[in-house]
Amino acid sequence: MPEQHTRKVLQDFSASLPDDDGTDAANVARGFLGTRAEPIIERDQPSAWQPAAFDLSRSDFVTGAAPSTVNPALWRQAGFNAQHGLYEICEGIWQVRGFDISTITFIAGDTGWIIIDPLTTAETARAAFALVTDHLGQRPVKAVIYTHSHVDHYGGILGVISPEQVASGEIPIVAPEGFMAEAVSENIIAGPAMGRRAVYQLGILLPWDEKGHVDTGLGKGAATGSTALVPPNIEITETGQELTLDGVRVEFQLTPESEAPAEMHFYFPDFNALCMAENCTATMHNVLTLRGALVRDALMWSRYIDEALDRWGKEADVVFASHGWPHWGSDNVQGYLTRQRDLYRWTHDQAVRLLNLGHTPDEIAARVDMPKNLWDDWLCHGYYGTMSHNVRAVYQRYLGWYDGHPSSLHPYEATEAGTRYVEFMGGMERLLEQAQVSFDQGDYRWVAQVLRHAVFVDSSNQQARDLQAAAFEQLAYQAESGVWRDVYLSGAQELRQGTLDLPVVRRPPADVTSGLSIQQIFDYLAVKIDGPAADALGSLNINWNLPDVDQTVRVTLSNGTLHAVPGLGHDCPEATVTCSRTQLERIISTGTGLADLVDEGQATIDGDQSRVLALWATFTEFPLFFNIIEP
Repeated sequence: MPEQHTRKVLQDFSASLPDDDGTDAANVARGFLGTRAEPIIERDQPSAWQPAAFDLSRSDFVTGAAPSTVNPALWRQAGFNAQHGLYEICEGIWQVRGFDISTITFIAGDTGWIIIDPLTTAETARAAFALVTDHLGQRPVKAVIYTHSHVDHYGGILGVISPEQVASGEIPIVAPEGFMAEAVSENIIAGPAMGRRAVYQLGILLPWDEKGHVDTGLGKGAATGSTALVPPNIEITETGQELTLDGVRVEFQLTPESEAPAEMHFYFPDFNALCMAENCTATMHNVLTLRGALVRDALMWSRYIDEALDRWGKEADVVFASHGWPHWGSDNVQGYLTRQRDLYRWTHDQAVRLLNLGHTPDEIAARVDMPKNLWDDWLCHGYYGTMSHNVRAVYQRYLGWYDGHPSSLHPYEATEAGTRYVEFMGGMERLLEQAQVSFDQGDYRWVAQVLRHAVFVDSSNQQARDLQAAAFEQLAYQAESGVWRDVYLSGAQELRQGTLDLPVVRRPPADVTSGLSIQQIFDYLAVKIDGPAADALGSLNINWNLPDVDQTVRVTLSNGTLHAVPGLGHDCPEATVTCSRTQLERIISTGTGLADLVDEGQATIDGDQSRVLALWATFTEFPLFFNIIEP
């Protein structure tokens, strides 16, 4: 339960909040047509720890005044995000909200639907499409638009179109330039680590209640289930590019290095409707997401919003996005875009001003607040991103991980440092005594920080674990950010219960690997190699033949690194591997070994088979549930 210090923090925070004139509540409810009768959207393939794709009823507890375990601003946001169903945005445009962390949009063309951002999974996208059909009638999909390269905006594509339609290319799939490279980079190459950190960021293992997960701030939560990466067949390569999709005109604006490395805004002049993708939502967003990703460019982010404001602000009667809810009326559209523009410019400029004065990331985070006019706009608050971690991200973009202090060049890893800290503090017993005093004084940030050393020295010390967990919980109850809350509570959960012991290996699913280029497949294989073990094998030249796609790949092992060049081959390879691309994808998505393919007759190895298989033995499997709060 919340301690008295937490209650005081929340009381003071509540007093600082702007007045609520009811505008957001009205905008959230506007145009509601109905929702799904059955709240549980089943997974096509249930797992032991993720039985359902999504449960529309899991946020039903978010009603009335904020409890003492939840920040009141986050509670307000959670109440809005808990509303779900089909909404009419304007004549010809509808959205399904609350079926996933993201929003799917349907545009009525001459003969069918143009779909924007088909959610995270096929299951939730299919359910959203069924709801639209129930209310608006049966219409075929005539085009799909991906606003950007994050999985919650493309992963559910096979829930709205069939694999046959994908294979035939009959449906235009439109995306910004660089979409495929960035989608692969964020979700494949570093996917295992990001997936584990996303468990914390999104509170995936937490109960949904007043003491657990309440909201991500960006949406209720992420759906689970079947995802696919279907490559676009139309790329937007420049701002000002126009398309007509099923009779509907679309004007595009590229916004690379904003909320995603590949992203775009677009305008529908026939509807006077502007889509801002994920660059303007109902919250301050992340300059660097806590799950990890490339640092975003807050300066360019602001400039892109300014450009959209200049291009379409006076024309647009409604602005909508891939999360949150729309805004109507020219003055409201312009005001909303102006404040969102200023939010990211303020974040960038103040962080850079302070780093140029010599301040470190922690110092900058302690000094940058929001100007009053932005604080008074509920939609600028840090329900998802926060000013604290966003200004640190700006520092990282410009100056990297090094804070300039010589002691930061070669620090001890956490366990080694912890051993020395505990000793300096007078031993474990003394440290825990002092930590309890700090906890009783309400200094939960310090307790959380100092007990990291204790847990990393002796992860079996339950007293240390419990006290750190208690500090995390108090910080969670105070947090305005839904993801900060989830991170704190996930850490507390694992401190008390241990890391989930499931043999879950993080691999790209088959529907994703089928969309990868051959180069991307081998790049993924390369990061799986245990470098020291592979280095012991010496150099190795392999030609890899993929007869079903008429492709040869020159594969080279050199100094423990793997290099692949499609379209070329070694003149004198030490071995030649032959298999179909389908079987190569199977290796990636299922972990099937090359030796297994040989035994099955699905692959052949001519030449030095033993060294090829020895190389394969160095490949690493990535567990999803690696440790975070302990060594």
